[in-house]
Amino acid sequence: MAVQSVEPSTTSVDLGPAAALSCRECGERFPLGPVFACALCFGPLEVAYELPAGDPEALRQRIEAGPANIWRYAPLLPVPADVAAKPNLNPGFTKLVEAGNLARELGVTGGLYVKDDSGNPTHSFKDRVVAIAVEAARAFGFTTLSCSSTGNLAGAVGAAAARAGFKSCVFIPHDLEAGKVVMAAVYGGDLVGIEGTYDDVNRFCSELIGDPLGEGWGFVNVNLRPYYGEGSKTLAYEICEQLGWRLPDQIVVPIASGSQLTKIDKGLKELIALGLVEDRPYKIFGAQAEGCSPVSRAYKDGHDVVRPVKPDTIAKSLAIGNPADGPYVLDIARRTGGAVEDVTDEQIVDAIRLLARTEGIFAETAGGVTVGVTRKLIEDGRLDPSLTTVVLNTGDGLKTLDAVAAGPTATIRPSLEAFRAAGLAAV
Repeated sequence: MAVQSVEPSTTSVDLGPAAALSCRECGERFPLGPVFACALCFGPLEVAYELPAGDPEALRQRIEAGPANIWRYAPLLPVPADVAAKPNLNPGFTKLVEAGNLARELGVTGGLYVKDDSGNPTHSFKDRVVAIAVEAARAFGFTTLSCSSTGNLAGAVGAAAARAGFKSCVFIPHDLEAGKVVMAAVYGGDLVGIEGTYDDVNRFCSELIGDPLGEGWGFVNVNLRPYYGEGSKTLAYEICEQLGWRLPDQIVVPIASGSQLTKIDKGLKELIALGLVEDRPYKIFGAQAEGCSPVSRAYKDGHDVVRPVKPDTIAKSLAIGNPADGPYVLDIARRTGGAVEDVTDEQIVDAIRLLARTEGIFAETAGGVTVGVTRKLIEDGRLDPSLTTVVLNTGDGLKTLDAVAAGPTATIRPSLEAFRAAGLAAV
């Protein structure tokens, strides 16, 4: 696998507090650039920072005075200080819904919240990570944005590229849900279906990065991955700010590659280190679909290695059979006292209906996975219903309509008599 695709100039790169890239395995540091693997041990790279020091209250006030999107956290992200003035989709600061009705259904007494990221510009959390990748692409002089995607990312990249003035070419498995295909194609960039699974698509993109055909291309989840991943930290920042600058006791996160879960943990630790929240224990739970549950299997078997699987689930946005961050997810679940669990496709659909019926939130299949796993963890006694719990919904159910069969309760003639005969009128 190529470590670096092209070599755009990185002279005078302005990515705010980002200081270097650091290997998550050996700790070696490298200059900021479009690289994603350590040149010494081939471990994954992530962004290292020089975060603002000083009075936490002053930093809180600075954040709260910022725009109602992820750029309020610019001092903690790898973006220039003037990022909010540039053409961008400006995602984030989505609703944290206090889910009292769902809590009663599940027997939660300590407070249950749904972080509903379906309110982002392309209706998934992927807008967060792509927004950060766009700034890195600008800094490194790329002209085309690309990605391998299970669906939501393709749409987010297409939209962000259109807004920011980049060309785009994104790659997806050929059998994605129709809604996600349309959303990825409508923005005018190139959309390429690959015959195979997401893992096949990802391997192809890694080959393209090392080929002259990919010159000038920023692959948001490959050669820009260290920056892209940092966008998920903003979920942690927002949850804590929306809870009144408090850590949640428990949080349930869907697992595809596993990056979202690891970055949420990173974000929580940064808030603690900066004194923005009180340092106290929290638990992180990972959620997978049974038909693609390599991390859950490894957790249950007590393994540190995640064995790849061939996905077979309706939760296609989570259908990554060889999740890159799987081992790190295991570490976090065990360190925090959480767990990794999975649910069947039938349980996913039941959970989608449950969330819609109780809170008026129509989640895509990934949201059904997190709600279903939350219910399972409560029933098994592994998630404490007396504690504050946050469940993530990462996308809109309109993208995965095929997963849920629904239609009119009745079809009648336009008359009161017909309505009474249908037995729907209150007596």
